[in-house]
Amino acid sequence: MSAATPAGIVIVGAGPAGIRAAQTLVAAGLRPTVIDENARWGGQIYRQPAAGAGFSRTKAALYGFEAKKADAVHRAMEPLLAKIDYRPDTLAWSCEPGRLDILREGREASVPWSHLIIASGAADRIVPLPGWTLPGVYTPGGAQVALKAQGCAIGQRTVLAGTGPLLYLVAYQYAKAGAHVAAVLDTSAFARQAAAAPRLLSQAGTFAKGVYYVAWLKAHGVRMEHGVSLEAIEGDQAVRSIRWRSHDGAVQSIACDAVGLGYGLRPETQLADLAGCRFAFDAVSRCWLPERDAAGRSSVDGVYLAGDGAGIAGADAAELAGRRAALALLEDLGIAAPRGAHGPDAHAIEQRLARIARFRAGIEQAFQPPANCAAAWPDDLTVCRCEEVDAGTLRSCIRNGFATEVNRLKALTRIGMGRCQGRMCGEAATALLSAETGKPLHEVGRLRSQAPIKPIPISPMLFEDGVQVIEEEAHDE
Repeated sequence: MSAATPAGIVIVGAGPAGIRAAQTLVAAGLRPTVIDENARWGGQIYRQPAAGAGFSRTKAALYGFEAKKADAVHRAMEPLLAKIDYRPDTLAWSCEPGRLDILREGREASVPWSHLIIASGAADRIVPLPGWTLPGVYTPGGAQVALKAQGCAIGQRTVLAGTGPLLYLVAYQYAKAGAHVAAVLDTSAFARQAAAAPRLLSQAGTFAKGVYYVAWLKAHGVRMEHGVSLEAIEGDQAVRSIRWRSHDGAVQSIACDAVGLGYGLRPETQLADLAGCRFAFDAVSRCWLPERDAAGRSSVDGVYLAGDGAGIAGADAAELAGRRAALALLEDLGIAAPRGAHGPDAHAIEQRLARIARFRAGIEQAFQPPANCAAAWPDDLTVCRCEEVDAGTLRSCIRNGFATEVNRLKALTRIGMGRCQGRMCGEAATALLSAETGKPLHEVGRLRSQAPIKPIPISPMLFEDGVQVIEEEAHDE
């Protein structure tokens, strides 16, 4: 086999999964193309500040307990740069058989592929509530980006609200960096989290880190509430406070000027959808996931899935899954797998991923998003902020019998047709449809992805081979 297949091996994503996949392929003598939306490799979890960011923080300060892992991932990529076709700051916005459409520096291009590893990562899961569109409301992931990549906090008095271990991690990172964290408001009950402990103890080290974050926050006076029902983020032109109902029914509020709102993570699956991968509903995570085997092979020949983009499992699992997908690709090409220092073999990887899956099931048990909350949403609540579609518009469409499936609802109301392409509003729309029709989530369907999966300027579409088409046509006339 030559240093690359005729049409090319392409990896989308340079986080832990993409880097380990590239490392494995390079060790086998291949030269993959690695496409990454970020300016520097590392993904969201190990995001690096941009070159010339104007501030300096050590890796220990940026990543805490994960500093050594982050450094290992960063260092793993450095010797690969001369051996791969690395394309940072590049958006993969469409995918079809044998072709990936990308955008870099305002220029559109197509990358042919014969084998594609999709390591697209995850995004915050959003559940809307009154006031969630106010300036000053971010996701926890967005708050993390501000801290890691830009060296700033999202506000002077920040509340982390929703559920999921990321709330505590971001609160800890903010407080350690000197930012003021006013409160952590967790919608999951402490009893639920305690009941998940046996599964969480399957990864005792990771569980201990979570316990440490909580203990540290308490020791430093950060207010923490469990089992709350979030009622509203309050303010006129900006965030002023957040109101909730505690587990005993008492209504409370706290002053703040920024909120990090999120309910855990959801996989970024749009490219897998456009590539034609078959999906199945996962009852544990309450979302649709692309199907894959234990090695990362999807239902489409030549397409492999790795990391959180195929199911949330964390950075350690992403590294393992990236290598396992690359090993599957090599096996399918008839190339011997590299051995030794490049990582564990396929069998060992699958065993370790199985153990992590037990821990991940514990996380899902401990931090479940609130169920059936869509039924209580007021009609004027914005569900789709891109297209300004409110809950009342969706309810009217559903109750009039016009839509019983989410893509029909999309066609009639434009829900999920805006800049986010359903990443922010898709699950909310299906939750409301489920509440109104009485059907379970998996029966109301899933939003089908369409290109472009993220906003692109129209100007690249007016160029072909660097020549402006409109000007040529005007000259011909």
